[in-house]
Amino acid sequence: MNTFHSNIISIYGEKGRQWLGHLPNRVAQLANTYGLSNLKAVNNLSYNYVVSGLQGPQPIILKLGLDIDGFKREAAALMAFSGFGVVEILSENNGLLLVECAVPGIFLKSYFPDNDDQAINITANVIKRLHKAPIPSTHAFPHIKDWLEALDGDLEIPVHTLQKAREIRDKLLKTTGPDVLLHGDLHHDNILQNGEDWLVIDPKGVIGEPAYEVAAFIRNPMPELLHHSDIPNIILNRITRFAEALELSERRILDWCFVQAVLAWIWALEDDCDASYFQQLTKIFDVLLPFND
Repeated sequence: MNTFHSNIISIYGEKGRQWLGHLPNRVAQLANTYGLSNLKAVNNLSYNYVVSGLQGPQPIILKLGLDIDGFKREAAALMAFSGFGVVEILSENNGLLLVECAVPGIFLKSYFPDNDDQAINITANVIKRLHKAPIPSTHAFPHIKDWLEALDGDLEIPVHTLQKAREIRDKLLKTTGPDVLLHGDLHHDNILQNGEDWLVIDPKGVIGEPAYEVAAFIRNPMPELLHHSDIPNIILNRITRFAEALELSERRILDWCFVQAVLAWIWALEDDCDASYFQQLTKIFDVLLPFND
């Protein structure tokens, strides 16, 4: 069983098994409904079924999943970020998302590890563009403080780790600056080359401070980052360069890296997925924190 299938079954159980079984027929029906051709599954499937193809002459991406509310939020985020560096949304309906396809579509992940500094510069420019998008006057996007309530549960994570994450979270939230609309999961697999430019996919859509945004990049790509022999220096270099490029506090970035690693650990446990990657990352960020006082 591949990672995609195991993730779906871990999260959705029998409903997930049935969905996977009906998937080929549904894709065929949608191809007929939307006039799609040359459909081919992408290589890095995780929690949704994603295929590339054509709608007439236009390259497209068709994304299918069981998180109906999540798809609606993603569609709303793509519309809110429209004109600020995201792919164009073509259709959304009941666990279906049809968007333009970036061409040539090279993932920023291909820059790791040899061109990491260049990837940082690209991502910093992407962030500057994204954060110019105004927060819609009416929206249903959560605030990062809503996500971070997950830290307050009774969790299978060492008490001292949770307590430290809670204390840092509270400090950060009390001293935060102006809010912006955040992507919420801006890592290497969500930034793709489009001609001479770069486009962003899969926004979560969440409100919060800009420093929150860079932590996802800093802990990725997974699992390749943890296989590198010089992880601490890679992380510290990223923090320094993002702080300079975006005029942010290095300490706030590192604090968010730690808090988000714990949050990702919690989410992995809640989804009954392998949490070892985030457990290891949490330990790395925990070691780095004292040296940045």
